[in-house]
Amino acid sequence: MKKKMLAGAALLSAMALAFTGCAGNTSPGASGEPGENGDVIKVGFAQTGSESGWRSANTESMKEAFSKENGFDLVFNAADNKQEAQIAAVRSFINQGVDAIVIAPITVDGWDDVLKEAQDAQIPVILEDRTVSASEDLYASWVGLDFEQEGRTAGEWVKENFDGKGANLVILEGTTGSSAALDRATGFGEAIEGTDINVLDSQTGDFTRDGGKKVMEGYLQKYGKDIDVLFAHNDDMGLGALDAIKSAGLTPGKDIQIVTIDAVKDGMTALAGGEFNFIVECNPLLGEKAAELVKDVLAGKTVEKKTIVEDQSFTQEQAKEVLDSRPY
Repeated sequence: MKKKMLAGAALLSAMALAFTGCAGNTSPGASGEPGENGDVIKVGFAQTGSESGWRSANTESMKEAFSKENGFDLVFNAADNKQEAQIAAVRSFINQGVDAIVIAPITVDGWDDVLKEAQDAQIPVILEDRTVSASEDLYASWVGLDFEQEGRTAGEWVKENFDGKGANLVILEGTTGSSAALDRATGFGEAIEGTDINVLDSQTGDFTRDGGKKVMEGYLQKYGKDIDVLFAHNDDMGLGALDAIKSAGLTPGKDIQIVTIDAVKDGMTALAGGEFNFIVECNPLLGEKAAELVKDVLAGKTVEKKTIVEDQSFTQEQAKEVLDSRPY
């Protein structure tokens, strides 16, 4: 009997050791690259919301890249463009003990405290799309677009086509305080500086189609046919403005020329159809690079602090040529 008890105890000890060994290999980087050998990387992704066609394409790119097939367990949260909700989501990720956090920050300010909390919990943070004003040592890396150059490219087109004509311009700004809106405004302003282009007004449409339509309606009531050109910080606001222009009995693309940023399908369709005049691309397909950064950071590899994805720009003729092949 004693021998049987000893044998049973030995068997239980061996089983416990085996289970402990299996559990020890589930943490990212325990053996080989994170996500390999059956390891699953749990990632919390705090998205801004679903305010535009660009954002929808960006979300799909992220979900595809952080899929189970690629070795991830994605915890997704869209904050409906409310920063307090987005920060609460990040704190929830920290409490859940995720392996890494990815954030598309709604605004640049207000992130210091929660980023420090993630750092104290030893959870690396990757910024995606937009940037923050917090110290760079509070996050591991950022991947996104050169918003300032996007604004500059749009401004250069406006300068080339309207300088010397005393043209009147109105602007639809993105979400107040967002890096995309701030940087695009800076780049655009630099490009048209020194011209005789007259900026009649500049207000936020919050990157939404409804917001763009509402603000443009106000512009048309106030300035009417004096408006020669519209610069919208994204396609969706431009599309909303397009509806307002039509409702006012004017022809978009002719009576009022329209320049936007994004190059999503609806915007490119409007450009190919002659209702927009010029679009600067803002590539939303950032998921694959963000996932690569998460794996590299968790594996202890050195990564670039900033990764900029290249953009293109399109005229009406160029839009016609590429419209059918666009992935978003």
